[in-house]
Amino acid sequence: MQMRPLGQSGIQASVVTLGAWAMGGWMWGGADEDDAVRAVHAAIDHGVNMIDTAPIYGFGHSELVVGRAIKGRRDTVLIATKCGMVAGTPGGRLAFRSTAKGGDEHGHIPVSIWNNPDSIRWEVESSLARLGTDRIDLYQTHWQEPQTPIEDTMGCLLRLKDEGKIRAIGVCNATGEEMDRYRAAGALDSDQEKYSMLDRTLEGGQLGYCRENGVAVLAYSPLALGLLTGKIGPEREFGEGDVRRGKARFAPANLRRVADLLARFEPVRQKHGCTPGQLVIAWTVRRPGLTHALVGARNERQAVENAGAGRIQLSGEDLALMDAAIGELGPAIE
Repeated sequence: MQMRPLGQSGIQASVVTLGAWAMGGWMWGGADEDDAVRAVHAAIDHGVNMIDTAPIYGFGHSELVVGRAIKGRRDTVLIATKCGMVAGTPGGRLAFRSTAKGGDEHGHIPVSIWNNPDSIRWEVESSLARLGTDRIDLYQTHWQEPQTPIEDTMGCLLRLKDEGKIRAIGVCNATGEEMDRYRAAGALDSDQEKYSMLDRTLEGGQLGYCRENGVAVLAYSPLALGLLTGKIGPEREFGEGDVRRGKARFAPANLRRVADLLARFEPVRQKHGCTPGQLVIAWTVRRPGLTHALVGARNERQAVENAGAGRIQLSGEDLALMDAAIGELGPAIE
């Protein structure tokens, strides 16, 4: 497994990180907890040393599952979690409404973005309790909001770091200007953003910004919610509560376009003896400035497969073939 630094924190993290969103069940049509625990164990056993979760994933359930899975293994794994996306908070900006299954405009649970220091202090203690640990290795603001000055948010995070409750500080879904404000107040180690072959807006400047300023970039949804695994056929139907249900990106016509793209990669896939999903992950972590890929897994088999991508070394020729095929795909469907 390849390892890369988390910014300037001194922490080395595997290029393939286990994403635990689906383990919370929320927005994924439910999840089997025992399968999720086995997935965490398998990922660690195959070289993955970081797990990324968040309190909002299942309203705490994902963190509880991760905490159960790492019991007795805490010193072999890095835990990344987040703050700022809060259910029923009195402040911040309303992001959406939800039910226990997933986002719903008529849902009874209001979810807001609130990076208030008092709220963060409460959140970090809650996360530590659910995870069953005394420290969080990477603590990230999940989204940004204008109500709380970034300087106040960062001041709180720096105090938590001084107290030993967190080891490194990151942001998610942040602009370069917002990161400038974080960095003016203290060391910023990472930026987590949506990135895949179908979502490449970061290449317009953010990847370069992070590389120039020593900020690690963690890509979430590098497999485009499973679309780029090659395992979702045109006949696939998504159940109630699944975030992919009814999305244009998963319409049969688009699934066929993606299948054609993956077929173009076949010479490279055969050369490395890997699966389409592994090849896509390996391509992702070779993008200039992009340091880690967050990949979800529901079970042991998926976790082992994803971890294997961290050992693939693509050549310049491999990348050229894949980039040419991606360039001919045309605009991605959202």
